[in-house]
Amino acid sequence: MHPVTDLLAANLHEVFGNRDPVSRRAAIDRIYTEDVVFTDPEGVTTGRDAIEGKVTTLLAEAPADFEFTEDGMRYAGSRTGALAWAFGAPGNSAVHGIDVITVRHGRIATILTMFTA
Repeated sequence: MHPVTDLLAANLHEVFGNRDPVSRRAAIDRIYTEDVVFTDPEGVTTGRDAIEGKVTTLLAEAPADFEFTEDGMRYAGSRTGALAWAFGAPGNSAVHGIDVITVRHGRIATILTMFTA
């Protein structure tokens, strides 16, 4: 598998879709640069700890049966990638979006998240 597509999947499933805080933090430390920048419609978040806080809040506020699923193919260049996703109850997604990442030294350096309008 391509390293960029592996990072796309890890970002979605091992971080944002992971309700276990211990394994989620291990994934955060493994896949993101220390100065990772996450941008979404709510603003800009910088650093691993800030991303962990954002994910923790997101999952705490979402219903327990909500999950992230891939909503299309993974796209990858040498240092960039994109993955569409859905979030919601199984079979009934409440939100659709796309993550666009850039990679530096084998880790995610930036994430841009956009939601469907």
